[in-house]
Amino acid sequence: MSKRDYYEVLGVSKNATEEEIKKAYRKLARKYHPDINKEPDAEAKFKEINEAYEVLSDKEKRARYDQFGHADPGAGFGGGGTGFGGAGDFDGFGGFGDIFDMFFGGGRPRGPRKGADLQYNLQIEFEEAAKGVEKEIEIPRTEECPTCHGSGAKPGTHPETCSVCRGTGTQEQVINTPLGRMVNRRTCQVCGGDGQIIKNPCTQCRGSGTIRVRKRINVKIPAGVDTGNRIRISGAGEPGDKGAPPGDLYVVIYVREHKFFERDGDDIFCRVPISFVQAALGDEIEVETLDGKVKLRIPEGTQTGTSFRLRGKGMPRLNSSYRGDQHVRVIVVTPTNLTERQRELLRQLGEELGVRPHEQQRSFFEKVKDAAKDALNWD
Repeated sequence: MSKRDYYEVLGVSKNATEEEIKKAYRKLARKYHPDINKEPDAEAKFKEINEAYEVLSDKEKRARYDQFGHADPGAGFGGGGTGFGGAGDFDGFGGFGDIFDMFFGGGRPRGPRKGADLQYNLQIEFEEAAKGVEKEIEIPRTEECPTCHGSGAKPGTHPETCSVCRGTGTQEQVINTPLGRMVNRRTCQVCGGDGQIIKNPCTQCRGSGTIRVRKRINVKIPAGVDTGNRIRISGAGEPGDKGAPPGDLYVVIYVREHKFFERDGDDIFCRVPISFVQAALGDEIEVETLDGKVKLRIPEGTQTGTSFRLRGKGMPRLNSSYRGDQHVRVIVVTPTNLTERQRELLRQLGEELGVRPHEQQRSFFEKVKDAAKDALNWD
């Protein structure tokens, strides 16, 4: 099944800026996160969104993707098409590597391989993103078997050198051709390319040399992180093969939405209700911030929707001493369930201001009705 275009997955144009791509990713990641969205296809969509963002958020990967699409083998997109290598890269397309593979079966010895990277999705609270936090997470990963210490052999025994390939991991066959003698190398079919044979496998790992465990890891999350940020923990991924270094662990952050604050970059926004008396006469109110409550002066004659800036009360910028601002928008609330005295006071105020309350004005239909009564001499 062919992959969808990454720009289509994130719902952005091919000319989208880095900020537009990041914003689209945050929105979709929140919507399809498996912990939030319980629809059957949410997890698949979530993985698709992550894959698209990983490519389009990286300038080099995005440039290769724009040029080759999913068919680029160098970008690691997993495409099924034919890719093109760089200058001098004979393994990319129609090179010597393919010719040798075609004639000699692709018999390349299997060397040590770095361990696979792991990913963990971590959801944190808004306040934790603002102040930074340390979290303990538990991840399933592969580790060296404690019984055989990674050898795969039962304690007291040792892996034996393969008698067929003599420990090289490959088998060779000499072929006489009109062009001369040629050597066909292929992976040893007896040892599978390991060069060793385990006759007495370890009972705990069954000869693999590794076991699956759940590892507890402490993750330090810096202040200012946002949804989509990744924290790399070097060496916390899967172990490498044959002594190769382990992979890395990538912790992807998802910040839970706040009931009062909204975030836009380093700035945060909130709405605070005030009475029309406070708006008209002015007042000093308390406003909630990430650092606790602060005083905010409301000038006389403030209109609903007016925004006030609290400098330095926003989110900290990641890996910086700078903090954004908090924007407070006041909403003037109209009172309800007034007493008769309160109504009368408002009427008097209206008269003083030259505003005639609606309830004292006769509607057009009432005037027409009265005129009709007079014309017909109705009682």
